[in-house]
Amino acid sequence: MEGIISFNDWQKLDLRVAKITKIEDIEGADKLYKLEIDLGKELGKRILVAGLKPHYKKEKLKNKLCVVFTNIEPRTLKGIQSQGMLLAAVDENKEEKEIVKLLQPDEDIELGSRVR
Repeated sequence: MEGIISFNDWQKLDLRVAKITKIEDIEGADKLYKLEIDLGKELGKRILVAGLKPHYKKEKLKNKLCVVFTNIEPRTLKGIQSQGMLLAAVDENKEEKEIVKLLQPDEDIELGSRVR
């Protein structure tokens, strides 16, 4: 079957619960925000760049819990090193525009908790 990964490959992903603590616009970027996230005591704070601007206002993101892919290779976007990737569900079948919703725990849980 095409696209199937092994269980060992799945175990390589480090997915953690984080809280978005700071949101900034990026000059010259219509879709990107610079985010500071808190991954708890073990992993601390990180900077991410995410294409959420068309889908979320800053005040909706502030203090929102989310799921972050923490061990993805860092990538530089608009001169800012992004140290992880937020996970989101994307509905691309809408006629008006795509809909993007962050994945998040349904209740409070300690920051840095693993997603498995």
